Amino acid sequence: MRTIVKGAEPRSLTEHRLTRYCNYDNYNDKNTLRSALVAEQHGLCCYCMGRIRSEETYMKIEHWQCQARYPEQQLNYRNMLGACMGGKGLPPNRQHCDTKKGDLDFMLNPADKRHHIETRLRYELDGSIRSDNEEIDDQLEEVLNLNLPSLKNSRKAKIDGVREWLSDVKDRRHGPVPRKLLERELNRLTGGDGDSMPYCQVAVWWLERLLARMKE
Repeated sequence: MRTIVKGAEPRSLTEHRLTRYCNYDNYNDKNTLRSALVAEQHGLCCYCMGRIRSEETYMKIEHWQCQARYPEQQLNYRNMLGACMGGKGLPPNRQHCDTKKGDLDFMLNPADKRHHIETRLRYELDGSIRSDNEEIDDQLEEVLNLNLPSLKNSRKAKIDGVREWLSDVKDRRHGPVPRKLLERELNRLTGGDGDSMPYCQVAVWWLERLLARMKE
């Protein structure tokens, strides 16, 4: 999970809010809304960071504060996120992200920079996503089910990839990895305007951790 920088909302959403009896259900330009969400999230689910595409069958429009209990937020663009399908149609223990969350609350909003998501989560060697905050840690499991085996395996593959890259660089240079190479790899993962690699934040977290140690 990483902070999402929200862009301008679609004009059609702005205009819809000005109409009488407007609500989310009678907003008819959800295709444009999906495209906007996918673009600002660089093609990644707001929670698990798996790939999403702007077609209705490949993503869901998530309301961080659910429509059922926060109806006043249903047309607030800053409350809207792009989420993966999250195992829709599968048994509850195999669902994740928005599909698992439903009408529950998750205390961190990826679109709110004040929540400092990147500093409140960590990634273990086995691919687990954890938090030192007990309540957040519980919600990662109970609300979003982000430690589902398939998701853990995908994150572990990213961690293994970082470790293999570090090992290759050390072997080629016959010494430690220079800071400038770590920074270059970090920029590669975080830069650009197009789609990011799925689960890239896992690799980013590990590289930032290594860079932080170099300052000590």
